[in-house]
Amino acid sequence: MAAAAAACAAAARMFAYNATLCACDPGYYLSSTANSTTCVSLPTSGGGGAFSDWQVGAVGAGSRNQTLYFLAPVLSLDAVRRLTQSQAVLLVIALITLLSWLAFCAAARLAGRHPAAASGTRSRFFRARFWISRLDCIFDTQHWAADQQVLKKRKTELGGTFSVAAIILFIGLVTVLLYQAIKRRNIEVHRVKPANAPDLFSFVNDIEFHITTVSAMSCAQLAPPSTIAMGTPGFMDFRVLPLSTLLTYTCQNTSQGPSITLKCNGCRMPPRDHYVSWQFVDLPRQPAAAVGFQFNLTTKQTGDDQHVSFVSGTINSDNYGDEKLKTFRGRDSNVLKIQLFPQMYNKLHDLKLLQPLLQDFTQGSTFSDVSSLNASLNNPTDGVINTTLYISYLSDYIVEISNESALGPVSILASIGGLYAFSVAIFICLMAQCEARIKKLRNEDTRMLKILSKQRAQRNWDKVRKFVMYTWGPSNLDPSDRSGKWPEGSMMDSLHGSFHKKRKPTRGTSNANLTRRVPGDMRAIDIEKAGEMQHSSSSRHP
Repeated sequence: MAAAAAACAAAARMFAYNATLCACDPGYYLSSTANSTTCVSLPTSGGGGAFSDWQVGAVGAGSRNQTLYFLAPVLSLDAVRRLTQSQAVLLVIALITLLSWLAFCAAARLAGRHPAAASGTRSRFFRARFWISRLDCIFDTQHWAADQQVLKKRKTELGGTFSVAAIILFIGLVTVLLYQAIKRRNIEVHRVKPANAPDLFSFVNDIEFHITTVSAMSCAQLAPPSTIAMGTPGFMDFRVLPLSTLLTYTCQNTSQGPSITLKCNGCRMPPRDHYVSWQFVDLPRQPAAAVGFQFNLTTKQTGDDQHVSFVSGTINSDNYGDEKLKTFRGRDSNVLKIQLFPQMYNKLHDLKLLQPLLQDFTQGSTFSDVSSLNASLNNPTDGVINTTLYISYLSDYIVEISNESALGPVSILASIGGLYAFSVAIFICLMAQCEARIKKLRNEDTRMLKILSKQRAQRNWDKVRKFVMYTWGPSNLDPSDRSGKWPEGSMMDSLHGSFHKKRKPTRGTSNANLTRRVPGDMRAIDIEKAGEMQHSSSSRHP
């Protein structure tokens, strides 16, 4: 005995009772493995609080409250939802594009401020500023104008910058609007209407309740339920019927304790509440003690296996009380209050489901310290755990669920017009403020055109100068040169030299003829005589 007590005391969260047996501290239960037996606490789903693993939803009956709980151990669904907010992504992309365009226009204005160079980076940026001004397609008639001045179209660099910026903002907002129109074109509408008896009897569902008592117990300790109570205790409508008239039950041993399953196939919704109770009792070396309950309640329409409503979760000692860990044991019953309310899905061909909810949990007998739990384990009258399933039907109203269109074609067009007006109004106000406060921006278009015309005239004049220098030589551009001679190396000098160039002899001439040379002065005299003869003949024949 002393050795057993010492072994229990040496183990973590374990104590000895009845001098030979070991039990766990309040809030822990014995878990046997292949090599040893240890005390473990109630498994939880993480640090989300006492109700972090509770899930309520409808699988297949619409997107509302659908929870893919089987993916939770693999990846965080909350992180995925945050990353897939497509509206935020589209807005961020539009904002980045808008800021990039404004930064480019500012850089072009700063870098191309002095267009003195005929070529190079500075000239390219100035040309970019000119083409930005050509993009002024929205605000070309909204620029600064003095009093009594005729309104005309003017294309400025500021107007081009803000025109493109307004278009970028408008496209980004329209993209988000179209995403909403496609993604959320229908909204789920819930309507509540009073329930009549024929409406309630039309709900025919298959109902399953799975209640697992988290403990080291087994189904051998179960005192199975045999009756079901209907109505309100103490009133005339209270009835007690055999359990088999409405429900069937099974018990299965699991790694976390015995699991009770109550099924009702083809159940119609009754107007009264139901009560089902069962208990676990002590067996030799197997005391009746638990640390919590796990529940999984499902309903589906009879003959339809695709649409299921469910609620699941875990109840421990700190859900409905202080944070002290406790062990359930004793005669007081632990009551799980379950509510079923009717839902009709008009969008799914009038699908009718009973949505289960666990509304309340009433603790039974519990122990939070080792001494009181040790005394209870040594007391045979406390060797029981009572559990009651209280099923309440919310039969006064029926919830109708339908889908309605949120955005129509007219509303989409109106929204697009509003977004355009919003985008233009923002930048037209900015442009008006800039031109009113900075006088240099008022006549920016005329100054830029003058600069471009001067550059064009300079380029044309440079072409003329090059042509004159190539054709007549640089001395003709010098007013002090009055010699009248062609400069050496000019095009006219080369033409004049080729005109007086000596003729080359033909192949048929003999060497004697080649040796005959005519003096240059005789050749010049002949040419002068020929000219005089031509002049006299022309004077005779007027």
